[in-house]
Amino acid sequence: MNFKIIATTTFGLEAVVKRELQDLGYENIKVTDGKVEIEGNEEDIANLNINLRCAERVLIKFGEFKALTFDELFEKTKALPWENIIPEDGEFPVDGKSLKSKLFSISDSQAIVKKAIVERLKSIYNINWFEENGPKYKVEVSLLKDIATLTIDTSGDGLHKRGYRDRAGDAPLKETLAAAMIKLSYWNPSRTLYDPFCGSGTILIEAAMIGKNIAPGIDREFISQEWPIIGKDIYKKYRKIALGKIDHNVKLHLLGSDTDKRSILRARDNAENIGVNEDIQFFMKDMRDVDLIDNYGVVITNPPYGERMGEQKEIERLYKDLGKKFKDFPTWSVYLITNNEKFEKLYGKKADRKRKLYNGRIKVDYYQFYGPRPPRQEEK
Repeated sequence: MNFKIIATTTFGLEAVVKRELQDLGYENIKVTDGKVEIEGNEEDIANLNINLRCAERVLIKFGEFKALTFDELFEKTKALPWENIIPEDGEFPVDGKSLKSKLFSISDSQAIVKKAIVERLKSIYNINWFEENGPKYKVEVSLLKDIATLTIDTSGDGLHKRGYRDRAGDAPLKETLAAAMIKLSYWNPSRTLYDPFCGSGTILIEAAMIGKNIAPGIDREFISQEWPIIGKDIYKKYRKIALGKIDHNVKLHLLGSDTDKRSILRARDNAENIGVNEDIQFFMKDMRDVDLIDNYGVVITNPPYGERMGEQKEIERLYKDLGKKFKDFPTWSVYLITNNEKFEKLYGKKADRKRKLYNGRIKVDYYQFYGPRPPRQEEK
């Protein structure tokens, strides 16, 4: 069965996800704000869920139409072939959102869509009551400027939930954003990577997975595994393919430090959960005291932002000291996110590039300071 498939993204990462899709061999990719769209089938749904590192979810775009009245929303929703995906025992909750649309009541729109699907399936399956005790199909009605888009979620938990992070720190960085920060850098597996504020280790674990070509969804479940039209066998097939692509021989030099002992212990546990603990050195130390070699290394980090009262001066001193630290290592490249608008002034250097991103709901800038390219003989 052919579908229109949407990979959703956080703001600013659409181009990164588009490149991921191209690397997976997909063409005719349509990019809009927060969405990257392709056409594909059941196998593509499994392939994308298992392999996309920077997308948030994989959705089936089931219908899109103009809806100015609830009658119009009902009739056009009912006209869609829901029976092609939702079986007689399917559970199909409906979520909704509305922006700049005449149908601004989200709860009413959800109820109308739910009723329309029920009426359609009643006529197809010749039953009057749905137990909804089978596989789950999470439907969403999104109304934007009077255009209704109906989607079905194939992922379940967001794709950032890889399955390796048992415990996160106080301010966890999403795995999808960590992977994107790496993808947007010039790091490659032949170069040293250091995270001076490693927290629970997310950036370094994602780098190890990229370096060893470990698929991000290889160790977790997806809601569409339970669907009769997709099923576990297709997912098993793509997990087997992903397992065969892992490079167990690559040598990585990944370093992570933090001043919090609990964070280091969490980071080590998380790395062990996904099997990359031998690829990363986590240690408790203030970054000011860490000994480094000027060897064309790369820093990718999510430093503290100082959100609480009384922390701002300490954070500003930290940013200044970070700038001083890497002034002594001119061949290193530094990449980091922060919401501090004075960062460049504090760091003592203007970024070569700055990109707007979101860390959860916090609007941040991704600062990129490029060091020189390593000599050719050092690149393997």
